[in-house]
Parts: sequence; structure tokens; C-alpha cells
Amino acid sequence: MKNSLKVERAINNYTQEELAKKIGVSRQTINSIETNRYVPSTLLALKLSRLFNKPVNEFFTLDDED
Repeated sequence: MKNSLKVERAINNYTQEELAKKIGVSRQTINSIETNRYVPSTLLALKLSRLFNKPVNEFFTLDDED
């Protein structure tokens, strides 16, 4: 799975720490998602969707291998 979380975060001028606090996770979790080392839960993806006011599939997309 690919994601554009880092881009969305930059557009909204959030640091990893600020974003993490807004959705109730650690900064390390945000970093792991951005570097594709962690696939977020449905709940976390929906929190991000609500925060950015965008559908989940606008910043998370499947790879050919998925």
C-alpha cells in the first residue's frame, strides 16, 4: 500500500508530532505510516480521513502487489 500522508501533512502544515496528537497516536506511528512500515487500522484511517476532510482512498492506495 502506498500513501500520501506526508504530503497531506505538509499541505496542512502539521509536524508529525502535531498530527499524532490530533488523532491520538505517537509520532513514531505517523513516521511508520509515512515510510510504509505500518499499515494503519481502519479506525486510524478514518480519523485521518475526517481530519483532512478527504476520503481514505485519496491518501491510501493499493500497490499492484496488494
